[in-house]
Amino acid sequence: MSKAKTLYACQSCGATSPKWQGQCPGCGEWNTLVEAIAEPKSSGRFQSLAADGEIQQLSDVDAAELPRTPTGLDELDRVLGGGLVPGGVVLIGGDPGIGKSTLLLQALTRLANQRKVLYVSGEESPQQIALRARRLQLENAPVALMAEIGLEKILAGLSRVKPEVAVIDSIQTVYTEALTSAPGSVAQVRECAAQLTRYAKRTGTTILLVGHVTKEGSLAGPRVLEHIVDAVLYFEGDTHSSFRLIRAIKNRFGAVNELGVFAMTDKGLREVSNPSALFLSQHREPVPGSCVLVTQEGSRPMLVEVQALVDDAHSPQARRLAVGMEQNRLALLLAVLHRHAGIAAFDQDVFINAVGGVRIAEPAADLAVLLAIVSSLKNRPLQDKLIVFGEVGLAGEVRPVQRGLERLREAAKLGFTHAIVPKANRPKSGIEGMTITAVERLEDAVGTAL
Repeated sequence: MSKAKTLYACQSCGATSPKWQGQCPGCGEWNTLVEAIAEPKSSGRFQSLAADGEIQQLSDVDAAELPRTPTGLDELDRVLGGGLVPGGVVLIGGDPGIGKSTLLLQALTRLANQRKVLYVSGEESPQQIALRARRLQLENAPVALMAEIGLEKILAGLSRVKPEVAVIDSIQTVYTEALTSAPGSVAQVRECAAQLTRYAKRTGTTILLVGHVTKEGSLAGPRVLEHIVDAVLYFEGDTHSSFRLIRAIKNRFGAVNELGVFAMTDKGLREVSNPSALFLSQHREPVPGSCVLVTQEGSRPMLVEVQALVDDAHSPQARRLAVGMEQNRLALLLAVLHRHAGIAAFDQDVFINAVGGVRIAEPAADLAVLLAIVSSLKNRPLQDKLIVFGEVGLAGEVRPVQRGLERLREAAKLGFTHAIVPKANRPKSGIEGMTITAVERLEDAVGTAL
């Protein structure tokens, strides 16, 4: 037998090279080329996603909203944009043991009461899935199970059962006999995902794919996998904590900045309708270095406690550490604090933490971070029942943020009575039971807070 021809494929973009090199010629990433068996060109005909090749005018296309199917889990529906779309393909990634299979099994059992569903497992046997369902008290749900990793057999099973919603757990275990490479390789993942996507578009079946993640936290396999599917969700959280967060980084049928919150219990995942309670520490009295921020995750305002610890540096290089926030943003804010408020921290170690393990990416957290730092540095607690939000510019100005009125209403609903906000976010009619202080400059905010 002749020796199989090998090549080197990029794990990020799928580009190939006849020999190994440090940098991918396609996407420019370093150390992403891995050895793989060269696949022969497919002689089969690809099936089109459309019924025919007819050309239409944009003005003639019916742009009616697609009907959505609620999963029965409101937090998951929020992230999906209202529910599952017929023919949609959703990729869900997360660390091992985080609860991806549990989440999808709970969603399928609720969907099974009104839709025909199929659970395809390539990692667990039907007995293992039945044990999990028994633990979750879902063993009586009419869910069809299939333990298979062969793509051709999976497609045959889908054609035979004709489910409206199907789960493939996971895409890295599925392989097609048309290729000789091992399951999980770039070629296998790309081809299997493409075949399943074509089936979903042709039949209107909603397919949920489970994806593995790398040690860096990104989805394993080629990046073309994320381009093929309609939505990419990340299910994340600390395995030592009971709380789980699900967020969308891509969604063709909804917003990408929504957040769903779950709590892992012995009976499965429980929805958390008021996530602000998770991210607020319960102090008997105000403590230095603590400031409550109203952040916005999609359409949901959420209260998060930002904690700061400022201490004398015990080394020539002062430390800057931010947990749940961007590290470079912290260094920038400390420079603005020194220049425009006259408060120096160059000889201090500064540590920032967002309570509850939440990640804050929006600049509306700037003012809360700076006030928490000043509070810790001066060892003076901020006012009780105070919430803060606002972006701080390099010139020391406090810039407005989006959805300011919704943030204030959410804080008032949870019992907060004072607020420091940008001047442009001050509501015209005010908020009942809340005293709102509008500021234009950072030094004004610091003087007001202390």
